Amino acid sequence: MIFATSSATVIVAAASFALLPIVAQAHGDAAGAAPTKAAISTEVHSFGVEGDPKKASRTIVVSMDDSMHYSQPLIRVAQGETVTFALSNKGKLLHEFVIGTERQLQEHAELMRKNPSMEHEESYMAHVKPGAKGSMTWKFTNAGTFQFGCLVVGHFEAGMKGVIVVAADKSKEKYP
Repeated sequence: MIFATSSATVIVAAASFALLPIVAQAHGDAAGAAPTKAAISTEVHSFGVEGDPKKASRTIVVSMDDSMHYSQPLIRVAQGETVTFALSNKGKLLHEFVIGTERQLQEHAELMRKNPSMEHEESYMAHVKPGAKGSMTWKFTNAGTFQFGCLVVGHFEAGMKGVIVVAADKSKEKYP
């Protein structure tokens, strides 16, 4: 019986050590690279779904810095369009690009104020370390006005946010 318990302990310990590399990379590496994703999320949101980078119709370049602003505070897309956001953090602080409704972002910003060390990773958010680059691909399935922002404590409140207008009919507006 003692031998069985020891074997079980060894097996559990070995399994735990085998998972360490996966846990250690859950939020990217020291160079700011995002973790490798196994599959595209199928989770549906009011503002769309994670997009397949191979199906993106264009790339929208957005930089962010410690002035608490995005280089493009207004982004226009067509309903059904898949775009890749090429993100760069030119500041010395961590910044994020999180898509959502105004209410969702305000609620999440409040949650971050209460839990500033909270770590999370969702398909509609990208964390970009200082001096690093990142990307996110999104398919906008519903027309409407949505927001994006940095939910690092104090950044959203300082004005680090923008608007995404998703037009129902692409022929009615000119897109860059």
